[in-house]
Amino acid sequence: MFDVLVYVYENYWRPDACPEHPQLTRKLSAVGFESDEIAEALTWLDGLAQGANAAAQAQSARSMRVYTEAERELLGDEAVAFVSFLESSGVLAPPMREMVLDRAKAAGEAPIDLEHLKVIVLMVFWSLGEEPDALILDELSMHSDHRSIH
Repeated sequence: MFDVLVYVYENYWRPDACPEHPQLTRKLSAVGFESDEIAEALTWLDGLAQGANAAAQAQSARSMRVYTEAERELLGDEAVAFVSFLESSGVLAPPMREMVLDRAKAAGEAPIDLEHLKVIVLMVFWSLGEEPDALILDELSMHSDHRSIH
């Protein structure tokens, strides 16, 4: 599913530039994605669109998130720490944070892989028609194994 999401992110600059599901399904199939992977990604994207609509009505900018034990187990400590880092850096406002958490839970893996969480964060920005800051985009885009320390 995440490969499909990355493809959509890289090829459609905004959600409204993305074709309707039938045409998108054909395009994704033509590129070589499996039908079950496409269906899972489209279902996930539908949930993302619903979250984007609800984000405007979400918490205030000063809200604080307390994770339940079940959420910590589902997400994993690494994902919770990364979301907290993005939030404390001013990258994720509370409504966006909740969208990320909702879509991470909907991904169906526990704990969620950090690289998959980064794709989810990118897709949340994409769904809202926003582009993250260049440094954050670099952090979200590069696989940590490929980084060189200077």
